[in-house]
Amino acid sequence: MKIQELMRGTEYEIVQQGDADDITSVVIDSRKAKAGCLFVCIRGLNVDGHRFINDVNAAGAAAVLIDEKQEAYPPGLTVVKVSQTRVALCAVAANFYGNPGDRMRLVGITGTNGKTSTAYFLETILDTAGRKTGVIGTIGTRVGDEAVEIPFDTSTTPDTLELMEILSRMRELGAEDVVMEVSSHALSLNKVDGLRFEAGILTNITQDHLDFHGTMENYREAKERLFTLCRFGIVNADDESAAIVTRGKRCGFTTYGLEKDCDLKAVHIEYLPEGSSFDIEIDGAAEHFYLPAKGRFNIYNCLAAIGAALSLNVPVADIRRGVARIQVVPGRIQNIENNLKDIHVLVDYAHTPDGLVSVINAVREFTKGRVVTLFGCGGDKDKSKRPMMGRIAGELSDYCVLTSDNPRSEQPEDILKQIEKGITDTNCPYQVFVNRKDAIRAGVMLLEEGDSLIIAGKGHEDYQIIGGMTIHFDDVETAREILREKEDAGSRKK
Repeated sequence: MKIQELMRGTEYEIVQQGDADDITSVVIDSRKAKAGCLFVCIRGLNVDGHRFINDVNAAGAAAVLIDEKQEAYPPGLTVVKVSQTRVALCAVAANFYGNPGDRMRLVGITGTNGKTSTAYFLETILDTAGRKTGVIGTIGTRVGDEAVEIPFDTSTTPDTLELMEILSRMRELGAEDVVMEVSSHALSLNKVDGLRFEAGILTNITQDHLDFHGTMENYREAKERLFTLCRFGIVNADDESAAIVTRGKRCGFTTYGLEKDCDLKAVHIEYLPEGSSFDIEIDGAAEHFYLPAKGRFNIYNCLAAIGAALSLNVPVADIRRGVARIQVVPGRIQNIENNLKDIHVLVDYAHTPDGLVSVINAVREFTKGRVVTLFGCGGDKDKSKRPMMGRIAGELSDYCVLTSDNPRSEQPEDILKQIEKGITDTNCPYQVFVNRKDAIRAGVMLLEEGDSLIIAGKGHEDYQIIGGMTIHFDDVETAREILREKEDAGSRKK
């Protein structure tokens, strides 16, 4: 592809005209540079790509994209200057992959909690309506049942180049709609600026990622950026940020909720053994929905998905049938089956203060006995939420087990002491285990008839990051193993 085609839609200057005419690939990692590539010099959080111009030239790069001029460049290398390489990369990547997002309906979902469940709920509705749908997010990238095997390093939203490659592949697989989680990091770092969303969803904004954003205001403003990139916005009216987010934005909004007046308000709510039911007024008619997923917060997620489906012109009858087909998302109040009498063990991804409140309250709805909450906090992340989560768990639970999450480079004992500062403000009894498997064993063995154990924080993840190592660890797998031990011990006693 010619430089002029790659740079379409971006103001640029050719600082040095090189020998090569065609660009065969685009890279941002100097270690992936090869003959014929365009290397985009990104100023990252730790490394500045401009430092590697000589390295990529030696690897055979045809051109580099810069936003900071240097005194001299290797001869024969084409050098293109833009005002911000990170912003220009969005257009470059989209052009290189044929602007795949323009040929599909995109829905972006942002928010502190609920992104993954809302994405899965909306995918089920669209599938029920007969629309082939791609999903990009925390627990997978696929079109229908077919995985898109393009790995990406970030946990939620791929980097711009990977994202465009994924969208291109989804288009090849026949996707008509793509539902993707959009993190605040991705919005702050301009990773999705090259896309235009048919709909954008904001589930909620509560404290998270302050290690990156610094303040809650910065965090909220990052989330708000989604609504400069979409035609329709779907916003949780009950969230404190809703009034700010919907004020003066460049798209139309649909609001949803359970408490405040809004466009899609759930009323006549019934909490049932395996889910819930509720009514919503749509186009002046009362519509009844049955949702086979537990918890008040899942009604919020469902309302968000309904709002997005309506913006995509999905018939109400298909939406109702789709909602009734929704299944539990892996790692989101995932019930671990067992043969113990009236004992529930549930794995959930809750790793924020608000997420912990939601999952404990949801489990409390169907628990006859005690609610035992097992959790930790990730290392190298926002430290201010650790005592907050300790206090929340202590106030809402009957018993707590504190343990390691992903301690990363921090000492697990230090993280646990910070959580303890919050839980000791409550009267809740608790135990502390650095080893997560020991903690899960202790939590399971505590359970008596009628009790529930919440294993929170990691959800679908099948690893732990300890120091510089990533080791296999799966909460679901571990809980099943220990439940079998408890079942066997009970059988022997009989």
